[in-house]
Formats: sequence, C-alpha cells, structure tokens
Amino acid sequence: MGNIISSFLSSESIGSALSIVAGEAGNIWGLQGNLDALQTEFDKLIQAKDDLLNEVNLAEQQPRTRRTYQVKGWLQRVQLMGTKVTTLQATRAQEIDRLCLGGFCSKDLISSYRFGRRVVELKQEVIDLKNERGDIVDIYELVPEDPAVELPVERTVVGQESILDQVWRCITEKENNVGIIGLYGRGGVGKTTLLKQVNNHFRCRQHNFDVVIWVVVSRELKLQQIQHDIGERIGLLSDKEWQSKSVKQKALDISNNLSQKKFVLLLDDIWQPIDLTEVGVPLQSLNVESKIVFTTRSLDVCGQMRADRGIEVSTLTHGQAWKLFQEEVGTSVLGSHPDIPKLAETLAKECRGLPLALKTIGRAMASRRNREQWQHAINVLRTSASKFPGMEENVFSRLKFSYDCLPRDELRSCLLYCCLFPEDFRIPKRELINYWISEGFSDGFGDGYTIVGDLVSACLLEEEDDNYLKMHDVIRDMALWIACKIRKKEENFLVRAGVGITKAPKIEEWEGVKRVSLTDNKIESLSEIPNCPHLQTLFLDRNCIMEITDGFFELMRSVPVLSLSRNSLTELPSGISSLVSLQHLDVSYTDIRGLPHELKALLNLRYLNLERTYHLSRFPPELISSFSKLEVLRMLESGADSTAEQGSDLSEDAEPLMKELLCLKLLNLISFSLYSSRGVRNFLKFPKLLRITQALSISDCEIPLLNASHLAYMEHLKDLFIDNSNLEELKMGCSAEVQKVLQCGFRSLHLATIAFCSRVKDLTWLAFAPNLKIIVIMHCDDLEEIISVEKLNELSDIMGELNFFAKIELLDLYHAESLKSIYQGALPLPQLKEIRVTQCPKLKTLPLNSSSTKQRNIVIRGGKDWWEELQWEDQATQNAFSTSFVPSR
Repeated sequence: MGNIISSFLSSESIGSALSIVAGEAGNIWGLQGNLDALQTEFDKLIQAKDDLLNEVNLAEQQPRTRRTYQVKGWLQRVQLMGTKVTTLQATRAQEIDRLCLGGFCSKDLISSYRFGRRVVELKQEVIDLKNERGDIVDIYELVPEDPAVELPVERTVVGQESILDQVWRCITEKENNVGIIGLYGRGGVGKTTLLKQVNNHFRCRQHNFDVVIWVVVSRELKLQQIQHDIGERIGLLSDKEWQSKSVKQKALDISNNLSQKKFVLLLDDIWQPIDLTEVGVPLQSLNVESKIVFTTRSLDVCGQMRADRGIEVSTLTHGQAWKLFQEEVGTSVLGSHPDIPKLAETLAKECRGLPLALKTIGRAMASRRNREQWQHAINVLRTSASKFPGMEENVFSRLKFSYDCLPRDELRSCLLYCCLFPEDFRIPKRELINYWISEGFSDGFGDGYTIVGDLVSACLLEEEDDNYLKMHDVIRDMALWIACKIRKKEENFLVRAGVGITKAPKIEEWEGVKRVSLTDNKIESLSEIPNCPHLQTLFLDRNCIMEITDGFFELMRSVPVLSLSRNSLTELPSGISSLVSLQHLDVSYTDIRGLPHELKALLNLRYLNLERTYHLSRFPPELISSFSKLEVLRMLESGADSTAEQGSDLSEDAEPLMKELLCLKLLNLISFSLYSSRGVRNFLKFPKLLRITQALSISDCEIPLLNASHLAYMEHLKDLFIDNSNLEELKMGCSAEVQKVLQCGFRSLHLATIAFCSRVKDLTWLAFAPNLKIIVIMHCDDLEEIISVEKLNELSDIMGELNFFAKIELLDLYHAESLKSIYQGALPLPQLKEIRVTQCPKLKTLPLNSSSTKQRNIVIRGGKDWWEELQWEDQATQNAFSTSFVPSR
C-alpha cells in the first residue's frame, strides 16, 4: 500500500503540501501575534497621516494654496483603512476565545482560518498604504484665483434687476462691441451697489474672462493708488521691488500683464476723466476681449472717458421705493398700528425714489410704533429735512460731494439758486437764466445754457424737456441745508416756498438774509418794513398780494432781482423807487393798471416783464425810454383788456411806445402785442423791432395787409399768435421770395397759434417753418386744409422735396368745422407726441402711415365717434395706432 502511495506522491510534493498546511495553520495558531502586528502597523500609518496633515495644514495657511488631489486621495484611503481595522479588531476577543489546544487549533477551524487570513492580508494593505506616503512629493498646490473677489452688498437690493441685466449683456455679449461702459446718476441712487452686483455676477455666472479688478477711484484722483490696486489684484505686488518703481514703469508692467488676459476693470466713483493708458490699461484689448465699467455722477465724464455706452442709473419707481422702504422699516413696525402703513407710504414718497434717502429714513423709523411719531416725521421732512435723524450725516453730506466738485463758484451759486423755487416746480430755463444774468452769475444766454448743461451733466438738475428743469426734492433739501446752515454766513437763504403760509415771516427772520423766496403761498399783504440791506433776491410771486406798504422796499437797496408775478396787485407802491440796484423786475400776470413815474429811479433795470398784465393802460411819458440799460422787455398781451379804454397807451397804433423802444440801444429782446391794423402797420415800419421780437401777438387786424414775408424774416420770432384777423392774403409772392423764405425764413418759429380767423382757407405757409414744434388752431370756421397740396405743387419746381413738420410735437385742432385735411398723404413725423382733435367733424384722415412716427408712442386725443369714423391708409397703419387713442374729456 505504501508503495502504491509513494508511486503517486513524490517527497518534494509531500514537503510542499506540508509547508502550505503549516503556513495556513499559522493563520490560526499565530492569530494573536498577527492581530498585534496589524495594530502596530496601523498605528504607524496613523502617525504618518498626522505628520502629513500637519504639513498640509501649515501650507494651507498661505494664501491661494490647497492640498493636492494625491494627498486628498491618500487621506481618504487612510480613513477607510481605519474603518476596516477598527471593524476587524472589534471581533478580536471573540476570535481568540474560539482557539483551543493552546492556540494551535480552533473550535471552528474554517471560520478561524478565514479570519486569520484576513488579518494577515489587512496588515499587508496597511503596510502598503503607509509606504504610499513616500510616493507623495507635492503635498499642496497653488489655487487658480477666482475671476472676481466677492464684495459685500446691501441685504436688500430693490429695483436694479433690469439695469443689472442690461449691463451684464453689454459686458458678455460679443455682438454688442462695447468696450467702455459708463454708469451715471446722482449721488445716492445706487451706482456703487449696482457695480458691486456686476462684480459678484462673475462668481456665479458663466463668462470667459480671466480676472475682474475692482478699484475705488473717489474724488481725489491718485494714479499710483489705482496702479497699486490693479497690481495687487493681478499679483504684481509679490515683487517687493515693484512698489518702488515709477508710474511709467508700473504702467508698463500692468500693460504687459493685462495684455495676456481677458480682463474686466471696474472703476467706482470717478469724478474726473482718467488717462487709462497712463495707468497701464491696454485699451487695444477692449471691445471683444476685455471691458471697462465705471460709475460717475457726471454725464460729462462718460463722454470724456469715451464710453461706448452711457447708462443712467435712475431713481426707483414708486412701487420699488415703497418695497425698499418696507424692507428697511420692517413688517413688525408697519403692523403695529393700522394708520402707520399709509403714513409710511407718504413718508416714502417724500424720498422721491432715492435709495440713499429711503434707507436712511426707513432705518430711522424702524423702531417708531406710534402714529404721532410718523406724522411728526412727515412734517419734519417737508419743512426742515436736515433735522430728520441721519439726513445730514448719511444723505446730505454725501450728496454735497457733487456740489463741492462743481468747478466754479458760479456753478455752485446757480445750483443753490434753484432751491428758491417750490418743491417739484417746473423751472423755465430762460426765466432761470435771466435771473442768473441779473444776479451776475452768467454773462448771457449762451453761458447760461452751458451752466444748465453742466448742472444736468452733474446729475444735480433734471431736464423735463427743452424748456424746463426740475430739481429732485432730496437735492433741493441738500441745497437748502447748504444755503441755510453750512454756508449761512456767505449765502443765508430764507425760503418758505410753496408751504401755504398766509403771512410773511416775522421781521426778525429777514435780518441778515441774502435771498428770500416766499413764492407760491397765500400772502395777501406786506404791511411791515423789513431791514435787510444785504438782500440780493426777493421772490414774492404766486401769492394773493393786493397791497404792499410804501416803505416795504426802503431798506433793501441792494436787491437786483424782484419777482411780483401772479399776484392781485392793482398798482405798484411808489416806494419801489428805493430799489436803485434793481436789474430784474417781473410784474407779469398782475392786475396793475399803470406804471408809477417813480420807476424812473430804476436806472440799472435790464429786464422788465409786463406780460399778461391785461389791465395795463398807462405809461408815464418817456418812462420806458429812461431805462437806458434795458435789454429785455416782455409785453405780450399787456393791456389786452384795456385797449378799448380812452387814452390807453397800448390802444390803436401804439406808435409812441414803439418809438420809445427804438431809443433803447441795448434792447435785444421783446415780446409784443398788436391790437389793430394801424398797430400792425406801424410795427412793420421798424426793422429793429422786427429783428428783436421773440413773441408776437396780432389781434383784430381787419385789412388784408399780412403777407408771410412780413413775418418770415423776424429772425428771433419763436412764438406767434394771430387772433381774429384777416389772413386771406397771408401767402407767398414771387419765386425769388419763396427761395429766400426757404433759405432763411421762419428759422426760429416754434409755436404758431391761429384763432378766430374765419376766412382763412389754408395755412400752407407753415410748411416753411422748419423748426415748428406746436400748431394750435381754434375757431377757424372756413379752414379746409392746413397744408394745401395744390399750392405746394405750384411751387414744387422752386421748393423741391420739402420735409415739413419734421419737428412737430403737438398738433391741436379745436372747432375747425370745415377742416377736411391736415395734409393729403402721410408725413414722416419723428418728433410727434400728440394730436388733439375737438369738433372737427369733416376731418376723416390723419397724415399718418405705419412708419410715420418711427414706433414712438403718441397720443391721439378726440371724441369716440370721431375716432371710430377715422379712415386709415391701410390696415398696418390702423394697427400701428390702435392703442394711441385717448378719449377727450
């Protein structure tokens, strides 16, 4: 038998088998030693891990460093290995108890064998993992910088979603081809907040830029500081020698660095243009590859920085402002009393959509739970805004930077002057400039309009349209704060404009003041005599003043500007002669019947406004001609209700008055009314009067003497009123005359009002007024068409292609019973805003087609029946204007 076995198994095979059995058996009888060895190797692994973590943590304290992915992976495997070892060691006692025969055998041989083998394998895995530590050379790496550093913004940002999206598209859409973007607007409107949001968008939106650089420029321009901030962002400051380099050397370094990147440079709060090439910004990289976005309070700076796109950051709408105000006040306070929400909305309206004011006032009211506190706050804000908590330090002081940065004292004075007008008042530009000229702030209208432009560009005034300005309420409050408190010694204003007072301020309040505005109140008399020898400006207009004591002006001999307009005065006090420095006198829209001879003492008068003094009939002889310095005389509709009076100086021919005007060598602008055929004839005899007339009213001209050529060459004629006159002969003459009118006629005419001219058939001559903006036609019973195609065709060889009504904004047709046509055909009317039609039953068409107004939203106002019967050129035209109709009231 033994021989049989030996013939099958060699001695080597038997020895190898026994060795394997002994080795595998070692997993059982050597179990306890293997478990101890596993723990020892695992402890070494943990020590290696801790050493590595110390190195990594130390490295990560340096900026822009992070552990490598190799380190992260190894540490994760160590953590998993720890779980395995802990799990296995947890069954140690159980597996040891299973052994018998002194540890050389097991009660469950298979189970013990498998456990022992796992211990040996795991020990080797631990050893291998520990050895992998030696393969890790780089334990940390430099982190690629985020394109932008996140900036803190307000907790609540309201009303900037649309403009933020617009700016973002300008930056990121390549087809826009915009390199430099200027965000402009008044102080406190949210420009910095908007720019911070743009910056933060680069951290959460997809884009292709390498680096976004944020720089605060501020009022004092420091190129080296701008270079420092740019250098710090792009890593140039790591070179210690860079700080000591010159501006030119730094600029070269910055240019070389940025030329290799797609960058966005955000410049906050620019007050004056920056030479970006001197800073080192490579402008050749702009448009597609890189962008510059800046904020400024000045529209002029946008132009000087050569911005490809200027975007105005406007005040909030009422809904947006109310939402922001509620966020600042808090729902708890708003719900603490049923009256508070309505009072809070009133208070929010006083901020006129300015976020800075809304936040300041909202936070000040965030603990006020009493309705009386809210009512008091409204009263304070309306009467003395600077006393409201936080307004001086948080709002006015910041807005004052714009005032301080105006380049000339005259500009600052002109801005403060605007706070003399009531809140929300539409300030006529020409009237304002006339005040400035008389005050010595401006040299003339050209300079005056430049000042207006500068203040509008600085976002301190707003243009309503071509003729009017507005001052934002918070800007006005800031100006009053400066004039009445900060610069009281130099300015010292007393302003009670538009607050409804019935009596003038007490005499003590007038002492030492320089400018007084009591405009737009309910004052009926001025019976006391104020002592204010330094007074420069006195606005008393828009009251109910019927009486002024003779001595009222006695102690204000330095006043150059006095406005008494829109009062119930029937006569001027003789004491007005005390105003020997007076240059500007406005008594328009009053009931005065005559001018006192004491006015002859006003030797410095340069501006006299008598417009619409309907009852004025008497002028002392040679009074007007005594004003040797007079430059402007406004008399439109003066004496309109007194022309029938016997002995009226404005009735009949008015020739004596005209001759007095001719004596005034400096007179360069008049407005005038003519009330008879003789008056018209006399007026036409004096070329100087024709040349300097800005507004002309002609009434009751019965004989057919008016020819368009008489009016065409009045080079300054802006407003023309023709009433109850015979216009049958108002037509062009020979072809040479037509050519002349085409070249230089009616150049200044903006407004034409034709009323009660019953026999006129057409007004074709209006086609020759290229700058006409407003046409008003009233009670012209025989008028059939405004522009006669037949008459134009007769002149077509001379006129060629005439683009008339190109600047028309308003067409107002009232009681023209026979009117059939404005013009037979469609006209391009790019500036048209409104057409009004009242009682014109035969007018069935308008000179419009689908492209007439270049997609402008216009208003067509008229009766509902008239609108429904209106005939259109085609369906496209009807569709284009289907939403334009507004029913007449």
